[in-house]
Amino acid sequence: MTRVTVSIEDDLMEAFDAFLDSRGYTNRSEGFRDLIREKLQNTKRDEDADGVGIAVLNYVYDHEERMLASRLMSTQHEHHNLTVSTVHFHIDHDTCLESVTLRGSLSEIRAFADKVLAQPGVRHGQLYSVPGELHVETHKHGEGDEAHAHKHEHLKITT
Repeated sequence: MTRVTVSIEDDLMEAFDAFLDSRGYTNRSEGFRDLIREKLQNTKRDEDADGVGIAVLNYVYDHEERMLASRLMSTQHEHHNLTVSTVHFHIDHDTCLESVTLRGSLSEIRAFADKVLAQPGVRHGQLYSVPGELHVETHKHGEGDEAHAHKHEHLKITT
C-alpha cells in the first residue's frame, strides 16, 4: 500500500470529517479511497459513453433567471428522443429542482446534460448514468389486410 500526504484547507477537512462521521467511517483513509474509487468509476462510465443506457439528470436552478426556464424547455424539446420524463419541484419562491429521466445514446445524454448544466442560472446539477444494451424486437399484430408489424426497443441493463 502506498502512503501519500495531502494538504487540505481546515474548513474542507472539517466538512470531510463530518461527512465521514455521518456515514460511519472509522478512518479518513477509507473515506478517501471510497471517494477516489467513485470518481474513477464515474470517469470510466463517462469514457465508455459510446453505448446506450439510462440516466437521471438532477439540477437546481433559479427560475427568475431571464429566459432560463424557456431555454431549459427548448433544450429538452431538442432532445425529445432521449427524454422519458421530467419532474419539476418548486423548492421556494425563486428556486426549482428538475429531475429528467433519459434513455438512449450515452454520448448524447452526456451532451444534453452538459448543455443543461452550463446554462446561466443552473446552480447545482449531477448526471447519474447506467450503461445497457439495446435490443430491438419486431412482431406482427392482426391477420390478413389488418396485419401490421412494429418494433419494440428494450434496454437491458448491463452489470
